Parts: sequence; C-alpha cells; structure tokens
Amino acid sequence: MNSKSATPAHADLLQRIFGYDCYRGHQQAIIETLLAGDDALVLMPTGGGKSLCYQIPALLRQGVGVIVSPLIALMEDQVSTLRQLGVRAAYLNSSLAPPQQAAVEQALLRGELDLLYIAPERLLQERTLALLERFDVALFAIDEAHCVSQWGHDFRQDYLQLSLLQQRFPAVPRVALTATADERTREEIVARLGLQRARRFVGGFDRPNIHYSIALKDNPRRQIQDFLGAHRGRAGIIYCMSRKKVDETARWLCDEGWTALPYHAGMPPEQRNEHQARFLREDGVVMVATIAFGMGIDKPDVRFVAHLDLPKSIEAYYQETGRAGRDGLPAQAWMIYGLQDVVRLQQMQANSTADERYQRVEKTKLDALLGLCEVTSCRRQVMLAYFGEGGSPPCGNCDICLQPPETFDGTEAAQKVMSCVYRTGQQFGVAHVVDVLLGRDTDKVQRFRHHEQSTFGIGGELSPAQWRSVIRQLVVRGYLLVDMDAFNALRLTPASRPVLKGEQRIDLRQELPRQRAGGPRVELPGLEPEDVPLWRALRDCRKRLAEEQGVPPYVIFHDATLRDMLRQRPRSKAEFLRLSGVGQSKLDRYGAPFMLALREAERAQVDSEQGSLSAF
Repeated sequence: MNSKSATPAHADLLQRIFGYDCYRGHQQAIIETLLAGDDALVLMPTGGGKSLCYQIPALLRQGVGVIVSPLIALMEDQVSTLRQLGVRAAYLNSSLAPPQQAAVEQALLRGELDLLYIAPERLLQERTLALLERFDVALFAIDEAHCVSQWGHDFRQDYLQLSLLQQRFPAVPRVALTATADERTREEIVARLGLQRARRFVGGFDRPNIHYSIALKDNPRRQIQDFLGAHRGRAGIIYCMSRKKVDETARWLCDEGWTALPYHAGMPPEQRNEHQARFLREDGVVMVATIAFGMGIDKPDVRFVAHLDLPKSIEAYYQETGRAGRDGLPAQAWMIYGLQDVVRLQQMQANSTADERYQRVEKTKLDALLGLCEVTSCRRQVMLAYFGEGGSPPCGNCDICLQPPETFDGTEAAQKVMSCVYRTGQQFGVAHVVDVLLGRDTDKVQRFRHHEQSTFGIGGELSPAQWRSVIRQLVVRGYLLVDMDAFNALRLTPASRPVLKGEQRIDLRQELPRQRAGGPRVELPGLEPEDVPLWRALRDCRKRLAEEQGVPPYVIFHDATLRDMLRQRPRSKAEFLRLSGVGQSKLDRYGAPFMLALREAERAQVDSEQGSLSAF
C-alpha cells in the first residue's frame, strides 16, 4: 500500500501515541470521514492497520469510542496494547466479575475512558444501551463486520441486531471493519447495518508477505514434519477439520519435541484459555486447532499457518491464513489436501438442512476453493480475482510461480476413466477402477467378471498414482462424483458427456515428484549472521519485560520494531523515538532497557571477536 503523510491535525497524535509518521492506504481518508461525523465501511487486509482507523478519531472526537468485538481474547489483547501506549481503554464482557464491571461503568460515567471494547450480546442489552445514553459516544466501530453475513463463515446471530445503533444513536458515526468480505458479503453488511450512506474504502486483499503453497496429501505426518523443520522456535497455527485429529496431532508433535497445544470447542473453557494465553505470551508455540481458534487473535509474529485438511471456502482459507505475518514480515501459508477431504465436504453439503439457495452458494464456494487447489497458474491471482481484484500480475511468491506445474492433454485419460466407471456399473470406488484400468487380475475383478470388459487393461501407460491423480482431478472439476452412501462409488455427472463424446478437451496437471518442504532454519528473513546475537538480546529483553508485566511480548514491541532497532542502533532518546512503532509512552517505558541491551550485546560481540583474534 502507498504511504501518505499525516496532516498536521493528526501528525502529533499519530507520532506521539502510536509512533508512526505516515498513514498507509486509506487510513487518513477513513479517519477524516469519521471525524466529519460520517459513516464508513472499511475492508482492509489483516495487518493493514484497521485499528488506527477508529482509534485515532475516537481519541480526537468528544466522548468515548465504543468498539464492538466478537471475542473476549481480542478485546483483552487490544486493551493491553492501548494501555501500553498510555490510552485509557477498558472492556466489558463476561470475563469480568460484577465489581470489575461496575468499576468500568463508573469510569465511563466519570469521563475516565477514551475507548471501550464490548461484546455484541452485552451491547444489545437494554441496560447497556441506557448506560451509553448517559455519556457522549465518539463513534461506534463494528469490528469483524463480516460476522453479520449469513453467507459468511463466521456468522454471529447478535450482529444482525446491531442496526439498532443507527436508531438509538443517529448522530454518532459508525464504521464497520473487516478483512474478509466478497461483494455479496459487503452488500449484506451494508443492508443489515444500515450503512447505505457510508463511504466505502476497499483497501485490497493482497498479503504479499505470505507465501502460499498447496500440495496433495501423501504422508501427512511426514509432510508436516518436513514443513515444520524450517520453523523451529517460531509461532504457528495448524488447522485440522476434527477435534479428534487436533488432539492426536498435538500429542504427536509433543512426542516429536515441539511445544504444541490443542484448541477446540470440546475442551474445558479454562484449558482453552490457558492454551491461548500460552500461545500469545510464549515464543515458539504451535497451536493445533479447529476453526474455533484464531479470529481476532492479534499476535503479529505468527510465522506460518498450516492446513492439514481443506477449509470450507476461499473466504475461510483467506481468513485463517491471514493470521500469519500480521507484522508484514515473511510468513508461510501451507496446505495439504486429498480426495477424502473433497468427498467429506461435498457430503456435508449434501446432508445440510439449509434452504436450496444457501446450498447453491455453499457449493459455488467449495468449487472455487477446489479450483484454487487445482489451478496451474498463480494462486494469488485466483484468490484476488475471487474477491473482485482481477488483473493482478503473477505474484512470484507462491508454489506455482516458483515451480510451475506441468500440464498435459488429459482428454484420452479422462475418457478411459469415465468409460471404465460406466462399464463397471458406476458401483465401485477409486481402487477398483484403477485395478481394472491396469488389468490387475484381483479377486474382485474376477468376481464381477470385469476382466471381460473392454476397459480392462487399457491404462498401462500411467502408474497407479497417476491414475488416482486423474480421477481426483475429475472429481474436483465435477466430471465424476463420489457417492458416500454407496461405499464411495464413482459416478458420472452430466458434465462428463461432452468429454466422452470427444466434444471437449481437458488439460490436467502432471504431478511433479514431491520435494521435501521447509528448508534450512532461518533466524529471521533478511537477518545477517553477525546480527543474530543482537537480535536474540533484543528478544530476550522484550520477553523479560513482558513477563514482568504479564503481557504478550508483542504488546511491548512487534518484531518489526525490533528489526528497526537492530538496523538503527539508537543511542539516545531522540533516536529511539524515531523508530517505527515507538511513541512517547513507549520511549518512557522501554527506551532505557532496550538501549542498554543493545550496548551490552555489542560489547559482548566485540569482546568475542577480540578473543578470537588473540588466538592467532
């Protein structure tokens, strides 16, 4: 995103509190819209700076900024960060005991707060609405606004009632913010929240720092182990479809020497909270989770997100992978999938009790996701086009751009598969169809006399793995379907007819030999070897200060600020204040200990070098 210098009216606040001297993208225009008392709809990628868009106008307008947030963890995280900056912030949610809730309410009435974070279900209580009417509200910010969409993957029933804010507080500007919303979802946000007059700011979906990679399942445990090899000591998230798989994967990773924690809705709340707190506060924790984990998690230094199963849609995939690299530094989104994932999701849709229109939408979304998996061009182009950003050039930072897959004319292979499925009665699964194509004289082939069929042995030009790949691609593209109610039997679809009749050509992926994922362990991308001791010293200093205050390390400083510190080597308060992300409050709190840590690390490095020279 392009940077834009802050105007004089904002510059002091932006620098003094938040430690930045310029805006990114649409930030300034959004802030000025809210300062003028107008509504806004903001779509900005994760890590793009959405919070500043409502925090700065809330601080500049008369009254208290009220932020609607769906998750307790997100509120607590935001409030901790703001208090570090010297901003008077608090939250109201079910985690507070009655005396604590009363204290927050009294602080509101005394004018002692600038920002209040609140859950939608509490905001909608008549008692809370009456409380808000007793003081000036600067603005309402509705975070994670895609939760209002019944077509979305994070739907929250309480969000549907947030339109009453317009009715009860017509003079208070409202801003709805999200990182994930296609055109359909954006229109639903506008309709349900009454934002027809709101200015729309679409900041784009591209996360260029994330490397996307999708591969077929071969040996999932070996594959995830290979991938994790380059991420030892880094924070990451591994998503699984089921709770059982979460538990099994976390136990296995612990046995392999990783600090891995499970997280899913079937665990006791106390254990979930403990695991989440450890993930936020400790370095190098790998969270193995269902989609119950992650929305609103503000941890900026998640270096990878891995999927061991397919998510339900591109929106879900984008949202979940977007939890990596929020600090703008390089991160990886890695996924493996197999035919069983496709079949399971299709079966879930078939068994859905939702109305026909909703099922059609869900099928379209699944088809788009499968297209992303099977695409032979840049994956980022496909995702951006899905969100309405067509015409972007190849990214150069996905697996396909870096190692383009080979394709071949698969029409004849597809015809052989379809003919074999038809001639064996559309009653058998992948393994048996492959046996017939290869001419294997199995007991099952003999029992059903399939050795007498014209398709018996016509597929000797491909290996068993290659035939399975062809069948998988035909299922994904809708030429075949798998009937789980009939023991996973393959069946033809109407789309197969023009292929069988020779009226349509099909190009298929030629699966390349699988390479080991991961690579050598890198301390930090772009970090010179001689800087590693200083980098570790800064991280140790941050960890110590965080433990003393009981906050996650990134609340002290993001990795990006430490990286700037390493590059600038500040020696004075004035130099420290010029670092990205350092305002007056953080200078006063942390300038001295970090500059001391730098000096001591540099001195130790010089002593070590002199000791090495004296040995010659």
